[in-house]
Amino acid sequence: MSQTVIKVALNGVTGRMGYRQHLVRSILAIREQGGVTLADGTQLIPEPILVGRNADRLEAIAQRHGIERWTTDLNSVLADPEIGIYFDSQVTTARETALTQAIAAGKHIYTEKPTADGLSAALGLAAAANAAGVINGVVQDKLFLPGIVKLRRLIETGFFGRILSIRLEFGYWVFDGEHIPAQRPSWNYRAEDGGGIALDMLPHWRYLLEDLFGPVTALYAHQATHVPARWDEAHERYDVTADDSCYAIVELAGGVVASLNSSWAVRVNRRELLEIQVDGTNGSAVAGLRECAAQPAAVTPMPVWNPDLPDANNYRSQWADVPEIGVVDNAFKTQWESFLVHVGEGRPFHWDLMEGAKGVQLAELAQESSASGQRVSVPELAIPELEAV
Repeated sequence: MSQTVIKVALNGVTGRMGYRQHLVRSILAIREQGGVTLADGTQLIPEPILVGRNADRLEAIAQRHGIERWTTDLNSVLADPEIGIYFDSQVTTARETALTQAIAAGKHIYTEKPTADGLSAALGLAAAANAAGVINGVVQDKLFLPGIVKLRRLIETGFFGRILSIRLEFGYWVFDGEHIPAQRPSWNYRAEDGGGIALDMLPHWRYLLEDLFGPVTALYAHQATHVPARWDEAHERYDVTADDSCYAIVELAGGVVASLNSSWAVRVNRRELLEIQVDGTNGSAVAGLRECAAQPAAVTPMPVWNPDLPDANNYRSQWADVPEIGVVDNAFKTQWESFLVHVGEGRPFHWDLMEGAKGVQLAELAQESSASGQRVSVPELAIPELEAV
C-alpha cells in the first residue's frame, strides 16, 4: 500500500476551536491513524504546518505535539509549492484576506465559517476559488454530530411522515466577565471585530436546515443585545456593539416553518446546549449534539388543558432515546477526512465556499429583517463572474 503526504497549513490553531477540534482531534488524529484511504488504495497522510501571529504559543504547541514546522509568516507558507491545503480558523475579520491570498497561490481551501463578514465578500471568495480551480470546503461540523446523525436517520426512513415544523433552541449564559471570567472571547461581542451571534450561528442553522429539510425561502428575525456591557480578557469594561441574541422565524420550501432561538444570555433547561425539535404527522423527535429522543404517533399521549388540576403526565419520560448504530467519530474529524479524500482524488467538495456564502447570506438577511421589522425573502445565489483584470 503506497503512502502520500499532503502538507496542510493551519492558520489559527492558537484559538480554542482551531487547536482542540481541527489540530488535535482532526489532523493529528488522522495522522496517527495512518491517514485516509483513497479509491486507489493510497494512504493520504496530512502533515500540519502551524501558522499564526504569536510565535511563543505556536512554538509551544509544535513542541507539545512533535510538529516540525511553524511560522508567523503566512506569505512564506503560501509561496511554498509543497503545501497543498490552506485551512483558516482565524477571527472572521482576518479570514477574507488570507483566503484570497491562499486561493491566488493555488492552494486548496478549507475554512471555518462565516467565510466572510458580508455576502459580497463571501461570494467573491467562491468565485475566486471556482476560477482558480482549487478544491474548497467549509466546515459544517454539526451535520456529523451523533444526535444529528440519528435525526437524519429518522428523516430518511420516513419516521415523521409529513414534517410540519422545526424548533431550534441554542445557547447558554455567557458570564459578563466582571466577577466571573467570560467563557467566550470579547471580540464575539464587538461588531467591528466580526462578532455577533447571528453572524456566528445562522450559518450553522442554514446548512442544518437545508441539508436535512430543504431550501430556506424567507425569514423574519429580531436581534437583541441583552447584556450591553462586558469585561474583556484584561478585565477592562467595554460596550457591547454586537447582538448576543437572535430570534428568527424561517420558512422552508414545501411549507415547513422553523423557529430559531440563539442566545448567549439564556440559562439552560435542556438536555444539551443545542436542541432541535421536529414535529411531523407520524411522530416527533428532539435531537441535540449527542442525543436524540423520539415519540411516534401511536404512543403520543393526550394532554388535556386544565390549569385547576396537577398534570399527571411526565412528558419527558414518554420519549424513547434513538440508539446509535455503529461508531460515530468526532464530527470535525469526519468532515476533515472527507475533504482530504476529495483533495486526494481531485473531486469537488459538496460543502464548498458557495455553501458557506449561503450561511453569510442568511445572517445578513437577518440583520436586514431586524433593522426593518419586515419579513424578507431569501433569493437563490449564484457564483458571480469575476471581472477581467
